[in-house]
Amino acid sequence: MPRAFLPLLTAATLAACSPTATQTATVPATPATAAPQSAAAPNWRDQAEQFLTQYSAEYQRLYTQSAEAEWRSNTRIVAGDTSNAGATARANERLAAFMGSTQNIQRLRELLEHKQDLTELQVKQLQTALYNAANSPQTIADVVKRRIKAETAQTEKLYGFDYKYAGKSVTTNDLDELLRKERNPLKRQQIWEASKAIGPTLKDGLLNLRELRNQTVQALGYPDYFTYQASDYGLSREEMMQLVRKINEELRPLYRELHTYARYELAKKYGVKQVPDYLPASWLPNRWGQDWSAMVDVQGLNIDPVLAKKGAEWQVQQAERFYQSLGFPALPQSFYEKSSLYPLPKDATYKKNNHASAWHLDLNQDVRSLMSVEGNTEWYETTHHELGHIYYYLTYTNPQVPVLLRQGANRAYHEAMGSLMGLAATQKPFLAGLSLVDANAKTDQTQTLLKEALNYAVFIPFASGVMSEWENSFYADKLPADQLNARWWQLCKQYQGIVPPTARGENYLDPATKTHINDDPAQYYDYALSYVILFQLHDHIAKKILKQDPHATNYYGSKEVGQFLADIMRPGSSKDWRTVLKEKTGEDLSARAMVEYFEPLMAYLKQQNKGRKYTM
Repeated sequence: MPRAFLPLLTAATLAACSPTATQTATVPATPATAAPQSAAAPNWRDQAEQFLTQYSAEYQRLYTQSAEAEWRSNTRIVAGDTSNAGATARANERLAAFMGSTQNIQRLRELLEHKQDLTELQVKQLQTALYNAANSPQTIADVVKRRIKAETAQTEKLYGFDYKYAGKSVTTNDLDELLRKERNPLKRQQIWEASKAIGPTLKDGLLNLRELRNQTVQALGYPDYFTYQASDYGLSREEMMQLVRKINEELRPLYRELHTYARYELAKKYGVKQVPDYLPASWLPNRWGQDWSAMVDVQGLNIDPVLAKKGAEWQVQQAERFYQSLGFPALPQSFYEKSSLYPLPKDATYKKNNHASAWHLDLNQDVRSLMSVEGNTEWYETTHHELGHIYYYLTYTNPQVPVLLRQGANRAYHEAMGSLMGLAATQKPFLAGLSLVDANAKTDQTQTLLKEALNYAVFIPFASGVMSEWENSFYADKLPADQLNARWWQLCKQYQGIVPPTARGENYLDPATKTHINDDPAQYYDYALSYVILFQLHDHIAKKILKQDPHATNYYGSKEVGQFLADIMRPGSSKDWRTVLKEKTGEDLSARAMVEYFEPLMAYLKQQNKGRKYTM
């Protein structure tokens, strides 16, 4: 499941996580240095180096303070106590003021005017600093300050919300569990509606944030916030939308079969005689219909009972052992001392953000994860995913990669690494090697593939379709405030074939119930692209390195696989992401590997769907 990640707009959402986590760090505060005077022709390379040395040191210092404050705001939420929020806002404001200082912006532009005289690495750092500056230009300091304050307030509303079901307070973990297991359609609808109750609370804040986010980046010449985010890939807004629509098209035939299959199978499961043309959102085992894998239990591959016995701590330690088997080092001891890895005790006097994420707090060795690990398959996969981010941080934290370029080759790479390891850790030969399943147990390969498709393939229309199109409409097309929910459900029907169980008027705001809409905005396509990259990498590892069937691999203990991954991780963003992909896999970004991976499933689905009505 996707997670948030790295630092967001403010150094804040520094997570890396579920579809969740972002990455271009956020904002800057006072200039680093003025141009040295010289009678001779200026040595621009030396000037750039001097500026970058001072700028990077101050950036790292303020980034760390901001990240520490964000960490406290996410791990200790006390009703009525605004001290953490205040401290976070102040730390983010200092970082913003530095990154976006008028003097820094002028100096960055001046140095970039002489980029022909600079090294490639210097140019990349200067461009990154200028990109970051657009998130908080001090030419409009009051707007930036208001945006940071508004974001902090929105996060508090989001994670401090008291969800209620059947008259009791419940967590989002509880609601997810109920949606995976409940068979009564009416109860399912009530659970689903409970999960959406937070929407109206967030509406005013989100509309305010749209204005503030757009105004912020417009000060440096970007037309809107969505365009700004897409530019981090070296793509225009139109090019990004073209790319995500292409991915949707390539996977559409498979999704159409899965959609038809799910409608009939779920109608049977819930005892509904009339199969609906579109899937009621409350029928699916996930609050947004982004992952349907809980529909299928693969015989011989259900590891929940084993994991429940082994417990949460074992899962985290085992994920670390996996990375070590590939040749990665042990995690720093501080990871275990400073992370927040497990659910809070029932009697805790505060709450925490339950959304899994990985954090690079000082852009050096202080790496942490925020999770609520329990002994089950979903958290087993999530734990491997989050440590993928952590090892990515540690690998590009090396002397060859300047502080400003300590991030993924692009944002999707971070997610691809995490998801790749999540996939690897759930394949049968891998599980058998750990004695989590019996190697001789008969497992149905088709059911295994179906479960994977209901996770990976089902996710694409949500991520690159619904989320990307809605945020594109919201930020770039200035979607009117009285059409927010209508547009959301129009896209859900178009891309996912999903409809709400009852009328959802504009008194609701269902998109805002998705964490990322509030605190990781206008970049959910990262997750869709990450899945495409993940299958490209997995295809290469299975066929070219391990010489194994991509459906039944075991990466465990392969130093060659570890080397391949480390080579991708090590440069951070100092190399162009397209070059990295082409050099390592021999091909450009394409859903080919993903479509191919699920080809054996298509014949089965067509057989199952014979005589059934297709509605997509």
